[in-house]
Amino acid sequence: MKLTGLKVVDLSQFLPGPHLSMMMADHGAEVIMVESPSGEPTRAIGLQQQGEAIWFRNIARGKKSLCLNLKEAEAKEALLKLLDSADVVIEAFRPGVVDRLGIGYEVVSARNPGIVYCSISAYGQTGPKRLKPAHDLSIQADSGLVAVNEGADGQPASPGVPCADMAASLMALSGILMALVSRDRTGKGDYLDISMQDTLVAWTPNVMGPVFAENRPPVVKDERSWGGAAMYQIYRTRDGRHLSLGGSELKFAKNLLEALGRPDLFELCKLPPGSGQDPVKAFLRETFATRTLAEWDQWFESVDVCYAPVRNLHEAMQEEHLIERQMVVTDDEGLTHLGVPIKFQNEPGQPRFKRPAQGQDNRGLLLSLGYRESEIEQMLAAGALVEKP
Repeated sequence: MKLTGLKVVDLSQFLPGPHLSMMMADHGAEVIMVESPSGEPTRAIGLQQQGEAIWFRNIARGKKSLCLNLKEAEAKEALLKLLDSADVVIEAFRPGVVDRLGIGYEVVSARNPGIVYCSISAYGQTGPKRLKPAHDLSIQADSGLVAVNEGADGQPASPGVPCADMAASLMALSGILMALVSRDRTGKGDYLDISMQDTLVAWTPNVMGPVFAENRPPVVKDERSWGGAAMYQIYRTRDGRHLSLGGSELKFAKNLLEALGRPDLFELCKLPPGSGQDPVKAFLRETFATRTLAEWDQWFESVDVCYAPVRNLHEAMQEEHLIERQMVVTDDEGLTHLGVPIKFQNEPGQPRFKRPAQGQDNRGLLLSLGYRESEIEQMLAAGALVEKP
């Protein structure tokens, strides 16, 4: 696999860091999750099967678990010895914490110049907000994205997807891989400062027109992406379900309006998004309310339009297409997992579905670093090392 032979040490928790390190594990990297004595929090968050949280199952597969109490000097020394042979380290503490612990980039890179050291934080390592605590919702709110996630009542709604978390995960993965490519040429690693806010803001080039060109916030209901375009819209069907039109190119508007017997409305679709297209929206609202979603699903099969039914999450995961694409997969225990989205023709990813118990790999990892059994027992007795069933 593409990343076979790489050693990744992940000190992070929750979603951005653990998700990116799992993607690396899916493609062959040896990933060691370093847990605190209280354990990875997602072990206990949300619904569980067979005593394990679904969230944890989908961020921890294929990893090893080393459980260290980094408040103890012996634990910090063990971690530093581990990092001496690592290719990548990921951390998501507040800025300054790793330096206070004595495991920051300067210390680690002095011992291992080839290390790629990735810090993921809410607002980055610099700037006036660097120490401000935040999770996904706060970042989306602070970055203007909750304000544009406007419901029909004109009020902001909680986003349905943790975009700030996942943007940080993917940007961090990209940065790590860039640094590894550079290291192949130079032999030297690098330090990555990944801000959740930075990565989320970088996802907005298609909606910055009003902000950059006219120095104003967007009027959400008039913007193409958020309700201003008749052909980029959600409509209710007769049975209380919904369908979406997701392509405002004129060829799709022409195809749809001709198929519905109203080609006269096509000229309005040439107008800018906003109130000028209201008659088209009104016609489509009235029309789509005359049939059930299943009936429209069948009707659209013969019309070349960007159309999709609005499925609930359970329906979407039963979809034949996702199953064929192996994005919903079942392991030998009969447990369901999200699949591997990065699909190579050669050396495809191979998810290893086993998840580690907390501290499961303590002994094996420490023995590989040169520790003796007696030293490991001393660390356990001192609380520097923790094992849980």
